Amino acid sequence: MLLCSALYLLWFCVLEHTVTDGYHIIHVGLDDRIPFIEYFIVPYLFWFIYVPLGLWAVRRRDRRSFYRACTFLFTGMFISLFICTFYPNGTNFRPHPDPEKNIFAAIVAFLYRTDTCTNVLPSIHVYNSIGVHIALTKAGCFKDNRFLRTASLIACVSICLSTMFLKQHSVVDVFAAVIMAYVVYDVVYEPVGAADFQGRKRKLAKPVDATD
Repeated sequence: MLLCSALYLLWFCVLEHTVTDGYHIIHVGLDDRIPFIEYFIVPYLFWFIYVPLGLWAVRRRDRRSFYRACTFLFTGMFISLFICTFYPNGTNFRPHPDPEKNIFAAIVAFLYRTDTCTNVLPSIHVYNSIGVHIALTKAGCFKDNRFLRTASLIACVSICLSTMFLKQHSVVDVFAAVIMAYVVYDVVYEPVGAADFQGRKRKLAKPVDATD
């Protein structure tokens, strides 16, 4: 897991320093209708707590669910790097928040200075939030904990919304992350086992009764 994390961070940093111009702009009309709300910096930054804390909770109680969650996360994260490598992308609709307005606007202004507007499709903020929420709801020890599942869902949705209200991501980035999560979920959490495959083959090969 540490090796995958190191490789991801190295690759991401290379992209951040090399994708600086000539990239594809991700922008649709709906992006312009979504207002900029600096207060969403709170759930956006909470992502940096939500993901590691969620994984730690799952690992502490259910090792099998933890490794599945890591497989889910790293699969999507590396797919994202491949997309950004061969289809360099970014946004062009960031506003100019006034740092003097309030502490939230000041933090957003700092975020804009330190984080580029490139390598946004699909949104890893969204994808990883979905992945951690799935991990918490699928782990056997947390399945019946309604409070935890509800709190996790609220955190997940808030983080996803924050990426758009802070103008960090386009609606396209968010939907791309959701679709990627849907596809990877089937591979990691609902794989077709050998027994299921053989059962399907027998069902398809079963002769049809002429009297039917």
